[in-house]
Amino acid sequence: MASFDEWLDAYEVVYRTLPAGSDHRCPNCGHRTLRMVFTTPPGAGYGYVSFWCDTCLEGIHVSRAPVPAGVTALSAAAPIEERTRGIPNYRLVT
Repeated sequence: MASFDEWLDAYEVVYRTLPAGSDHRCPNCGHRTLRMVFTTPPGAGYGYVSFWCDTCLEGIHVSRAPVPAGVTALSAAAPIEERTRGIPNYRLVT
């Protein structure tokens, strides 16, 4: 299992490419299937980030990250079914 620090390094690489996609490799399994979804309070310029690999289903959460221009974020005020749509139940690396 990749360490939390390795996941943070991958997060920084993928975050810098936003709103464009990234083909960066997963720090755990090496596949190029990393995904990032922001959830924000209404009207906020920051959010909570779910960052995971669709192949091995491991990843991290990041709190209070600025939402880059051009990135669509889910609303934290939406019902849980809406604000978690598309985010799998992945294993958190701590």
